[in-house]
Amino acid sequence: MVQPLKTILVAAVALVDGDGRVLLAQRPPGKSLAGMWEFPGGKVEVGETPEKALIRELKEELGIDVAASCLAPFTFASHTYDEFHLLMPLYVCRVWKGIATALEGQVLAWVRPSAMTGYPMPPADKPLVAMLRDLL
Repeated sequence: MVQPLKTILVAAVALVDGDGRVLLAQRPPGKSLAGMWEFPGGKVEVGETPEKALIRELKEELGIDVAASCLAPFTFASHTYDEFHLLMPLYVCRVWKGIATALEGQVLAWVRPSAMTGYPMPPADKPLVAMLRDLL
């Protein structure tokens, strides 16, 4: 009998600057999917809402402060990887405090939505690019 895959909840955000560019982060060496570009965010811990997880992750990873009221739910990804199923709500955020800085060894890039297809992304993130391009 095949074991059912565990579903992992990960919250992600498209940070959009005043020029309409979106922040992408490159996964550092040593992590799964290293070298791939993704939207910032991370796993939702037990007892956390996706919004609280994003606020925590953005502070830890990028050193920025985001208010829950500035996180607008946009769409989601649902993707089955070999070891787990990923459910990832994607938020859009245009307001935050601080300057996004790579605090965990990742590389950051502010990218125009039309240029995002040039960045290799994990399978779960790819379908979100077209939706963001249509929004922005």
